[in-house]
Amino acid sequence: MARDLAIDLGTANTLIYARGQGIILNEPTVIALNRKTNDVLAMGREAWQMIGRTPAHIVAVRPLRKGAITDFEVTQRMIRLLLVDAGINRFSRPKVVICVPSAITAVERRAVIEASRRAGAAETRLIEQPLAAAIGASLPIHEPVGNMVVDIGGGTSETALISMGGIISLKAIRMGSFDIDTAIQAYVRREFGIAIGERTAEEVKITIGSAAYVPGECSAEVRGRNLMNGLPETIVLSPFEARAAVADVVSAIVDSVVSCLVEAPPELSQDVITHGIHLVGGGSLLRGLADRLSEAAEVPVSLVDAPLESVVMGAGRCLESFEDVQAMFMQ
Repeated sequence: MARDLAIDLGTANTLIYARGQGIILNEPTVIALNRKTNDVLAMGREAWQMIGRTPAHIVAVRPLRKGAITDFEVTQRMIRLLLVDAGINRFSRPKVVICVPSAITAVERRAVIEASRRAGAAETRLIEQPLAAAIGASLPIHEPVGNMVVDIGGGTSETALISMGGIISLKAIRMGSFDIDTAIQAYVRREFGIAIGERTAEEVKITIGSAAYVPGECSAEVRGRNLMNGLPETIVLSPFEARAAVADVVSAIVDSVVSCLVEAPPELSQDVITHGIHLVGGGSLLRGLADRLSEAAEVPVSLVDAPLESVVMGAGRCLESFEDVQAMFMQ
């Protein structure tokens, strides 16, 4: 018998929830291909380790960028492999709930559904990531109370005010934690003349990156290639410099949250003042971000208990009945 699945198809990571089992897969959304033979060499964490370390004919790619499918064929193959890893075959076609960004277009929406269908799903429904995150965080979204969720993913940042099972106010920008990595790469190149890779920039973000001052900060060594002579070189990057590097991206995310709050109905704004803003997604783990948002929005801001898993957990709860939660799925 087919197991119904919920998939958080994120730009950075893909998580799969199976009904009755919980989360059964959590891997980077990366696939490695041999361009000569068009064979899939690796997927997930194994493929992620290949980024920037492969010969010309082998490429490790992220098939989703800014929350949208950039390579339909590769995404379809990846979803098929994910379903196989989840124990699905041609004799057991599951119902699937896929979490997608609110900013997704109708064309991108059809692309996700078609990729899922071709990969072996019997039926596919889409649910907006902020709504799924609110369900996964156990917020009272079906009550006449305003619940504000900020979902900062790899390619998108979405702020949603939810009440009575629907999104009242929404602000989504195609900017997320990958843009923070890119900003660090650009800063190091511009200020030090050193080229660093995607993975190194991510390590810098995790090690010393922050949106505001955090007590106990320390500097970090960064290794890259000198653009003048091409030789390896090591520099020391301070937390202040790391903050300066990501300042524009962080400001854009903060502005989008404030903009969503400004557009909220007065009664629901009072609820946000009382209950605060809830942060989810991998990008919300950036140190000092909650304090920066709280200062800008003048309301309490907190990180949910499981920021990386809350979206897929919420979608998993929607698996209990496709029919009973029909109004919550995107049309």
